Amino acid sequence: MSDELPAYAERVLEAAERIPPGRVMTYGDVAEWLGEGGPRQVGRVMALYGGAVPWWRVVRADGVPLPGSERRALEHYRTEGTPLRETPSGEPRLAMRRARWDGHDEGAGGDEAHT
Repeated sequence: MSDELPAYAERVLEAAERIPPGRVMTYGDVAEWLGEGGPRQVGRVMALYGGAVPWWRVVRADGVPLPGSERRALEHYRTEGTPLRETPSGEPRLAMRRARWDGHDEGAGGDEAHT
C-alpha cells in the first residue's frame, strides 16, 4: 500500500484483499471487522482507492451489484463462482446468505488479529 494512503483507508483495502474469491463482505461487515468506522466510511474508501483491490467483493447489504459497475462485477462473480440468485424480474443479485464471508473461515488467518 502507498505511504500516502490514510491509515484507515489502508486497513479497509487490506481487508478487501483478504476476502476469498467467491465470497463477499458488506461495507458494514468490513467496518465491524476492523472495529472502526461505518459502512459509509468503508464505501468512501472503496470509491476513492478501491480500484487496485478486489472491489467487487465489498458490497451493499442488499446484494445489488454496484451501480455503474454491474457488468464488470457480475463478470468477476461468475468467474469466481460467487453465489448468485435471480430476482422475480430476472435481475442477478448476490445470494448473500451463501456468499457472505465472516472473516474467519477458508484460510483467512483464523484467530489472527484483524488489524
